[in-house]
Amino acid sequence: MNMILGLTGGIATGKSTVTAMLRERGIPVIDADQIAREVVEPGKPAYEAIVRHFGRDILLEDGQLDRKKLGEVVFSDEAERQKLNAIVHPEVRRVMRQEAEAAEANGAQIVFMDIPLLYESKLQYLVEKIVVVYAPSDMQLARMMERDELDEEQAKKRLRAQFPIDQKKLEADFLIDNSQSREETQRQVEELLTVIRSEHRS
Repeated sequence: MNMILGLTGGIATGKSTVTAMLRERGIPVIDADQIAREVVEPGKPAYEAIVRHFGRDILLEDGQLDRKKLGEVVFSDEAERQKLNAIVHPEVRRVMRQEAEAAEANGAQIVFMDIPLLYESKLQYLVEKIVVVYAPSDMQLARMMERDELDEEQAKKRLRAQFPIDQKKLEADFLIDNSQSREETQRQVEELLTVIRSEHRS
């Protein structure tokens, strides 16, 4: 059996940096956001269900989902947002499990599931252990303002939409502190893999 770990963090804590480091070391990382985009492509079951429920008004001329329009609908109506999640989330979970099984069939002993909203969506049950990529909230704010060209209020609003990173830090099984140099983050990734491999063997 392979060991499935959840990888999460907060906006601008540097999760994609850690994901790249894991992949460089040949560790499979299943990307929940990527899968969420794929399951709503035309012809897929989730796409059909979304069109049935929300109507063809939320489509672009080429038949793809108009994410902006759909976003406006679901962010102004909680019931509609839950309906969308009820369509998309089970499909995402199914594909993630499928990919984890495929990785195991290919001989992978450790598989990471990259789930940005792991705590917010209560998906802890999908994984055996959780790795949180951490950076202090003031650093998140500064990175976000620079990276996404946001003003402070816009950046704070996005941060407030997620669980505070310090809360996630407390609930993590493993922590990677990404507030220092890239070399230091790399050292922690190596250390993490060593610990996980020894736990997996025992």
